[in-house]
Amino acid sequence: MTEQGRVLVVDDDETVRDVVRRYLEVAGFDVDVAGDGTEGLRLFSTTAPDLVVLDVMMPGLNGLEVCRRLRQVSQVPVVMLTALGEEENRIAGLQLGADDYVTKPFSPKELALRVASVLRRARMPRPEPAALELSDGGLRLQMNARQGTLDGVELPLTSREFDLLAFFLAHPGTAFSRNDLLEKVWGWDFGDQSTVTVHVRRLREKIEREPAKPVRVATVWGVGYRYDPVRP
Repeated sequence: MTEQGRVLVVDDDETVRDVVRRYLEVAGFDVDVAGDGTEGLRLFSTTAPDLVVLDVMMPGLNGLEVCRRLRQVSQVPVVMLTALGEEENRIAGLQLGADDYVTKPFSPKELALRVASVLRRARMPRPEPAALELSDGGLRLQMNARQGTLDGVELPLTSREFDLLAFFLAHPGTAFSRNDLLEKVWGWDFGDQSTVTVHVRRLREKIEREPAKPVRVATVWGVGYRYDPVRP
């Protein structure tokens, strides 16, 4: 295995598979490819990849179902490929625990850079939290347990949603651009800013009483987002 690691590419389009494989191999990765979800799950169990690139729209076992099954047994990073305009699929993928998505048509070179960035972030040791708990009113995050509650009810936060909320709670009242959040929460030097937008939307649906009229995670027009504490 190369130092970069092993990537499994699952896509029913042979041309996409071949192009992505070649670019990833040039970038230093070992690559396995699968033409459908069933083959992808089989290869995952036998090759133990460090990251999975997964197309959403495949006949038979689609990418969302494959992602769901992967998350039952592993926290391997998943980058999903979605077609332009498939926002519902992107949101569903993030809900299932995908780490990122790339919209088709895409630059294979950018995808290779995104894969390297996601893997680098996944391999970074998590720093010890400065506080064991972050809280604001009825919202509480247990940092070591990586568990959140709102008014005593557990929040179904994905790993990335937890990281984003923890960052907001640690920096109340400060406005951050989407690029700032990509760098400080995702650990990326570049990326699709809509990734942040989707995560913020999902986070609002879980912590705001009226997600369409957010009180905690405010939009700062022309800048990005700011966390406003609700505690007295």
